[in-house]
Amino acid sequence: MLWRTTTGLFVVALLSMTAVAQAVSVASLNDGSLINPVPANSASANSSPVGGAAASPVVLSASPVVALASPVTASALPEAPSRHKFWDNENRFLFATVAALSAADFAITRSILQNGGKELDPVTRLFSGSTAGLAMNFAGETAGIIGISYYLHKTGHHKLERLTPMLNIAGSSFAVVYDLNHR
Repeated sequence: MLWRTTTGLFVVALLSMTAVAQAVSVASLNDGSLINPVPANSASANSSPVGGAAASPVVLSASPVVALASPVTASALPEAPSRHKFWDNENRFLFATVAALSAADFAITRSILQNGGKELDPVTRLFSGSTAGLAMNFAGETAGIIGISYYLHKTGHHKLERLTPMLNIAGSSFAVVYDLNHR
């Protein structure tokens, strides 16, 4: 049960660090190729109000430089990662595995508690007074994993979206094996 607490803290630390690191740098997008400067030989540069004499080749303007996207520079930008649906086959498999391991953990924990055992996880211990409370705990855990994954999916953190149920699968697998060995 200590493993669950450690895994939970690890997930929270991982999510808080990577949530900050997901921003796109504007500096990497603005490499100077998108700026469309006024050419030196344009009509405004070569015309003069007095006698048509040529003006200096440097054009100074009080207006700000406008960044325009051209087809040439648009193709040079890196492609965005392809978006996937939240309920794709991989997520369905991961969430089904989370639910199955949660159900197995519930069944084994309930059996151990009915035979006089003690719940080691302090959070689950709060709900272990009744079978309904214990079931609510494990169902809430499964719903929480799906909710966190959905939030990460909507915010564009697709690797973390898949990592969250994988970490829960690892923690639940350890709990099931531990409970089976210490019956």
